[in-house]
Amino acid sequence: MSGKITGFFREYIFVMSIVVMIVGFIVLFIGVLWTWFRDFAENLFTDDVIDWNLYVLIIGFIIFGIGVYYLYSFIMKRKFVLEEIQTNKRSEFLKRHNELKEYARHLPSKYKEMVKEKEEELGIK
Repeated sequence: MSGKITGFFREYIFVMSIVVMIVGFIVLFIGVLWTWFRDFAENLFTDDVIDWNLYVLIIGFIIFGIGVYYLYSFIMKRKFVLEEIQTNKRSEFLKRHNELKEYARHLPSKYKEMVKEKEEELGIK
């Protein structure tokens, strides 16, 4: 069961990280709005939201940070895999083979397939 859940998250990590960033930005914006523009925010929000302002600000920052981290991680791993697959030299591919397989394991399945195709093309087990 957990394999299906993590597989689902791996397939849609790019979209989900953008959604998490947007949600985090909105929550962060609400927290900042109340912190620095208190007069304006009193007209928009109820007293319940005002009481929780510091928590909303911190939670928004954390959620936004998580979204940025996963987006950055995905982009860097994807960039590494695509650059290493471009090589036609077996020796260069073997130098980074373990790292390449590890990065491809954390990316959507199409990148795993690309690595397998390159392994077959270069005759690597």
